[in-house]
Amino acid sequence: MTRFAIPGGGTRFAIPGGGTRSAIPGGGTRFAMVALAALAVVLAACAPSQKKVETPAQPPANPQAVGKMVQGVRSAKDTSGKERAIQLLRDAVAGDPGLWEAHYNLGILLADKGDLNAAERELSQSAKLSPNAEDVAVALAEVRRRQGDATGAIDALQPFVKQYPDAKVAPIALVAALREGGKVKEAIEQGQRVLVYRSSDPYALSELALSNVEQGEIDTAELLIEEALKADDKSAVAERTAGLISLRKGDDAVAFKHFQRASELDPKDTTARLNIGTVLLQAGVSDKAAQEFRAVLAVEPESIDAMLGLAAARRGQSKKDDQSGFLEAEKLLKGVLEREPKNVDATFNLAILYSDYLKRPSEATPLLQRFLDDAPKNHPGRPEAERLISGVQSAKK
Repeated sequence: MTRFAIPGGGTRFAIPGGGTRSAIPGGGTRFAMVALAALAVVLAACAPSQKKVETPAQPPANPQAVGKMVQGVRSAKDTSGKERAIQLLRDAVAGDPGLWEAHYNLGILLADKGDLNAAERELSQSAKLSPNAEDVAVALAEVRRRQGDATGAIDALQPFVKQYPDAKVAPIALVAALREGGKVKEAIEQGQRVLVYRSSDPYALSELALSNVEQGEIDTAELLIEEALKADDKSAVAERTAGLISLRKGDDAVAFKHFQRASELDPKDTTARLNIGTVLLQAGVSDKAAQEFRAVLAVEPESIDAMLGLAAARRGQSKKDDQSGFLEAEKLLKGVLEREPKNVDATFNLAILYSDYLKRPSEATPLLQRFLDDAPKNHPGRPEAERLISGVQSAKK
């Protein structure tokens, strides 16, 4: 179990005894993909009273490039048209490098398929061209966070939030980024600033509560989440956060009740079940974890997090005389890599499955090397991958 990467590179999972994770909607590996804009418009949430950062002057947009971009966005709406959409958007940015909307949309699609390095480049360029676009700042921060670069995520958000402290998403995303970057005191200060503008916002209260948990202020976190739970408009995110706080206190039964309530409030939001499945998985209860991940996939068949979780659970269920779990895990991980060829968790997990469980080292080695090429320097699987690669190289000598 310890060498099988648990889904949770995203902010949507509770890690018992570890850092608390984000309550921001869309956080984690399926971050805000809803904004595949035909002609990406700057969010109206930006405060009109604030003086905007000067956007770099650009010549009039190239009509042919705009046409390519519009075609690309239309194509992206069809699941079978994603690759064509990416090529059309590449053509658009080649035809007009100043078309920030095309860079943004291309970055979103590249992130969706797991090519985070290329996505980061496109979104960085979009941010330079349009520093007043909240969608761009949030997307760039999320991609950097997925790369393990919390400092980069903070850098993507802070300038925008300074200009627009009452914006809709970025100020709350900054709380999460600061906390994940180890700047818990600053995260709490930022959360308090958000509450000045939106005192009853469940996301803001939840992020501030999680920041207090990280600092060990459990009583304060409970008071904050109680305020969120009192709201007339019941919030699934508040229930999920209450569950995370209960987990930190060791009250698993109470936590699961909160997660169940979150699922009832928003049946389409699978985050609570993902949390439950991850907790069960880390506790070694693979059979029940598998049930939770299958339930997620029944609602959200393309959930990468659930596929990774189910693969880990099925590996845990396997026995020497029954390899069906190993083989299902292999199929799941290959499915993830078909969709996201650069998904480092899936690459690492499949390599370990081949190396340690299916005893197919020749298939493990290229996967390990690919993982080392693509994974962030601080990925927890890197030391193990380096050890295994070193062993293979030593055996060849």
